[in-house]
Amino acid sequence: MTPPEIIDSHCHLDFPDFEGDLPRIIDAARAAGVRRMVTICTKMQNEPKVRAIAEAFDGVFYAAGLHPMSVADQPAVTLDELIALTRHPKMVGIGETGLDYHYTADSAEAQKVSLRVHIAAAQETGLPLIIHARAADEDMAAILTECWREKPYGCVMHCFSSGAALARAALDLGFYLSMSGIATFPKSQELRDIFAAAPLDRILLETDSPYLAPVPHRGKRNEPAYTAFTAKTGASLFGLSVEDFAAATTANFERLFTKAAIRVPA
Repeated sequence: MTPPEIIDSHCHLDFPDFEGDLPRIIDAARAAGVRRMVTICTKMQNEPKVRAIAEAFDGVFYAAGLHPMSVADQPAVTLDELIALTRHPKMVGIGETGLDYHYTADSAEAQKVSLRVHIAAAQETGLPLIIHARAADEDMAAILTECWREKPYGCVMHCFSSGAALARAALDLGFYLSMSGIATFPKSQELRDIFAAAPLDRILLETDSPYLAPVPHRGKRNEPAYTAFTAKTGASLFGLSVEDFAAATTANFERLFTKAAIRVPA
């Protein structure tokens, strides 16, 4: 029986964890029903490598930006640089960008500047913004809301694990919450409750691989194929079959990531 199509909306296929293993990783993903995935560039110097991976594999797309934890030690990204990258047919999103005060609070002001540049790129190009948020809920909600009111844009809160207030602020703007393997962890009931309270048409799936492998692979290297395990948890939260939940999240992905909406062969 062919598994339902599930999309990994956020992974890092250029990371050293996958070195020399990508063909097998992609084949395993397809076998699990994950026939599309978005690999994320977190430092602009790595963009050529990330782009090459997307070009090499059917069903693999990419996004590019400067991760907030790298703002302090990487060259600032410009609006023109981001806009130029979006001309590539497989470049489908802006980021990941955002705010991280857990590890890098000392660069908070620089992170805010970088975030606004990425938001401007999303506003200018119509591509979705991909947000990383950690220990910065209040500032994140304020900036996202302020900029959206100036000019609306699409956005996904990647690997969402923040509080209910940020979830509500994002959903009120029409943004999406992306469910990662964290939602499968036994101690993540509060997070599962946040997802269960959200509209089904605002949920995406991801791995953030090679990190955050879902149960039953927790603690091991994560990979796109494991999106299927998170999908099972998500389906149970909404009282749906895996097939129906997969169909809903796939439709959500295509609505947000319009450049990746063309279906690929199974």
